[in-house]
Amino acid sequence: MVEIVGVGFAKTGKTYYFDPVGKKFELGDMVIVETARGMELGHILIANREIDESELVAELKPVERKATDADLKKYHENLAKREDALRVCAEKIEKHGLDMKLIDVEFMIDGSKIVFYFSADGRVDFRELAKDLAGYFKNRIELRQIGVRDEARILGGIGICGRPLCCSKWLSDFHPVSIKMAKQQNLSLNPSKISGTCGRLMCCLNFEDKTYKELRKGMPKDNERVETPDGLAKVVNVDYFNGKVNTRAIEKDPETGEEVFSQEIHSFRKEEIKRIGKNAGKERLDDLTLEVMFDSEVDDEEIRELEELMREF
Repeated sequence: MVEIVGVGFAKTGKTYYFDPVGKKFELGDMVIVETARGMELGHILIANREIDESELVAELKPVERKATDADLKKYHENLAKREDALRVCAEKIEKHGLDMKLIDVEFMIDGSKIVFYFSADGRVDFRELAKDLAGYFKNRIELRQIGVRDEARILGGIGICGRPLCCSKWLSDFHPVSIKMAKQQNLSLNPSKISGTCGRLMCCLNFEDKTYKELRKGMPKDNERVETPDGLAKVVNVDYFNGKVNTRAIEKDPETGEEVFSQEIHSFRKEEIKRIGKNAGKERLDDLTLEVMFDSEVDDEEIRELEELMREF
């Protein structure tokens, strides 16, 4: 077992473990710690506790000290310089004709460097810009390119639910989100309905995915043909929460012999029906095709699977 404290930072909702080096910290305490960016001001999210060493992903760095009044004063001075730094950087970007979007700036608490965050569609050669900024600020400059999700996390905003973005408030990590999750939840596949302010699929599609997976086990899809206690029928819709399948009986027209659907809707429990003619390969092809169309997170293995399925069907 090893003793840790959890520290959070303004630019991320993730909690990082640090070694308290024998000191006791309370929730909300402001501390100075060393990160990959340099010395930063953080706040205690997890008070002293012991965890198994297997939970550690890297060697623990120590908490340097509890933040002093001088540290907090420096932090607020840095915040006051933020707008001017953003203005200067934006002017320099325009001067150098770079295709990049400036997002935010962060001053290290010890004054060791200034970090500018930006987004861009591709790689940007910002070497001359960095030299120009270093000459102006007389400090070490770091330009860090971030993705659209991190941009939304930093800028914040209001989601279609009417609440602040999860990523800017409490979400610690970005987890993969797929179009299949939206399909499983019977949501509209209109991009404007299921995309967040960042333009990617909404993170909240992941929140209830496990529940829907469990509820959908053994359930047929809409328009699928199934065997019911009353005979062959077509699925109209499925009530996942009550475990019922609403169907219309398939009958034959006595005059033409063609199949017709009964106007009456009958409900059956999942256990009462039998699925027939399910084409798992075709369903998988449809899912992967939608993943690519919506620019979801599709890896190389899934791309190869999609190509094989397209040749098959």
